[in-house]
Amino acid sequence: MDQVKIGSFLKELRKEKNLTQENLAEQLNVSNRTISRWETGSNMPDIGMLVEIADFYDISIPEIIDGERKSESMNRETRDTAVKMAEYGQNEVKAGKQKMIRYLMSIFGIFIIVSALAIFPSDSSWGSIYSIIGSIILLIGVYFVIKTVLVKRSLRILSVFGCVVLLFGIFTISDYLAVTQFHQVPRFSYEKSYSSENPDAIVHKTLFYTVVQKNPGTEYEQVEIVK
Repeated sequence: MDQVKIGSFLKELRKEKNLTQENLAEQLNVSNRTISRWETGSNMPDIGMLVEIADFYDISIPEIIDGERKSESMNRETRDTAVKMAEYGQNEVKAGKQKMIRYLMSIFGIFIIVSALAIFPSDSSWGSIYSIIGSIILLIGVYFVIKTVLVKRSLRILSVFGCVVLLFGIFTISDYLAVTQFHQVPRFSYEKSYSSENPDAIVHKTLFYTVVQKNPGTEYEQVEIVK
C-alpha cells in the first residue's frame, strides 16, 4: 500500500469538489491537521473513516486504497463489509469499556468496605453503614461481571447469593475477632441498649452472641461476650 499515492489521490478528490482542507475537515468532523496528514501520506484514515470518505466522494474503498479511480460506482459488497467491520470495531470498544466499568465497580465496592473498617471506630455506626453500601456496590459489580460468563440467570443469582454469604461470614468473623482479641465492641450489632442490671454497661446484640461493654469510655472499660 502506497500511502503517498493514497494521499495524493485524496488531495485530488478534495480539489475536484473545490474544497479547502478546512472545509473538508468540517464535513468529516476531523481537524485540519488530520486532513493534511492524510494527504501527505504520513497517516491513514481508519476503517470507519474510509467508509465516510468513500460515501462523500462516491467512490469505492478499494479505489482509495489503490490510490486511483477504477470505476464510477462503489462496490456494494466491499462497502457493506467495511461498514460491518467498522461496527464490529465500535462494538468491541464499547464492550471493553463496559467490562472495565464492571471491574471498577467491584474494586470500588471493596475500597469502600476496607476504608469504612479502617477509618471509623468500632463503636461508630458509620463503619457498618458504609460497609453495607460498599457490599451492595461490590455485589452489583460482581453480578454484571458474572453475567458475561454465566448464561443461566439461576446460576448468576446463586453466585451472587454465595458472595452475600461470604461477605456475611467475613463481617461476622471480623466482629468476633475484634471482640475476643482486641476487646472492641461489635460493628454489626442490631441492637444497642443500657444494661438494666448495670447502668454503666452497654449491651450490644448480634445474631450469634451478646456483648457487654462495661465502663465505656474509661480506663476500666471491659468488653466481653456473655452468650
